[in-house]
Amino acid sequence: MAHKTALINMKGGVGKSTVTVNLAWHFAAYTNWKMRVLVVDLDPQFNASQYLLGVRQYAELIDNNQPTIWDIFEQGTRTPTGIIRRLDPGEVVTNVARFRGGGRIDLIPSRLELAFSLKNPGQKERQLTRIVSEIEENYDLVFIDCAPTESILTTAAYMCSDYLLVPVKPEYLSSIGLPLLVNSMQDFLEENPEFPVRLAGVLFNAADNYIPEEALAKKGVREIARENGWYVFDSEVPYSRSFPKGAREGSPIFRTSYSRTAKVNQFNQVASEFAHRIGL
Repeated sequence: MAHKTALINMKGGVGKSTVTVNLAWHFAAYTNWKMRVLVVDLDPQFNASQYLLGVRQYAELIDNNQPTIWDIFEQGTRTPTGIIRRLDPGEVVTNVARFRGGGRIDLIPSRLELAFSLKNPGQKERQLTRIVSEIEENYDLVFIDCAPTESILTTAAYMCSDYLLVPVKPEYLSSIGLPLLVNSMQDFLEENPEFPVRLAGVLFNAADNYIPEEALAKKGVREIARENGWYVFDSEVPYSRSFPKGAREGSPIFRTSYSRTAKVNQFNQVASEFAHRIGL
């Protein structure tokens, strides 16, 4: 079955979508992996969806009313005109790229209306697990890009995942979401022992070794990690303007124009360490 990992942090702006998309490209496209990868965009801001599809193709998908993650959560909901039908899993999956050797990236896209699901949460959190369980045999890896809030979306990500990966920017207030995540994980595991999600580690993102500010931020994060027995990645995602440029171009860092080889190699080290952490 697929290795399922949710990228999560209760603080926004830490680069979850960027790391998610670049990991997906790495494991699908690189010759030594060529894996079948599914990305699940679980954030109403749909950054991962736009990154993977591009603005135009994403807009066409929405305009054509193709089912999204919102439709997954709203299955079975009773409305004035009836009950929203249950989906076939294949309806919500969009192919992004295919590579020689069998590697590919598929996407379950998100949309802004997903936020409305939070206003009427009743028993929706298991819907994602049901859909993914029906198709995960078609994939080697599943990445879930999470919203930076505690909600049914968080619970759904926990239920659907084997591992959690926590990107953190090494800057002031960078650790603000970690205590919230500690409590969130503890509460979930106590209430749902049948879903033993594990922490793959804390990953520093957009690191540039700015001293002393970055060193102080990393120290604070490591203290929280040590108190909770969390692993902190040795490798780090470097700061690089090629990441936002890649988002505009719809490319991973290793295909972004004029990206520096050193930055690409640093991300490759992150991917290798991640693979080791989840037993690939």
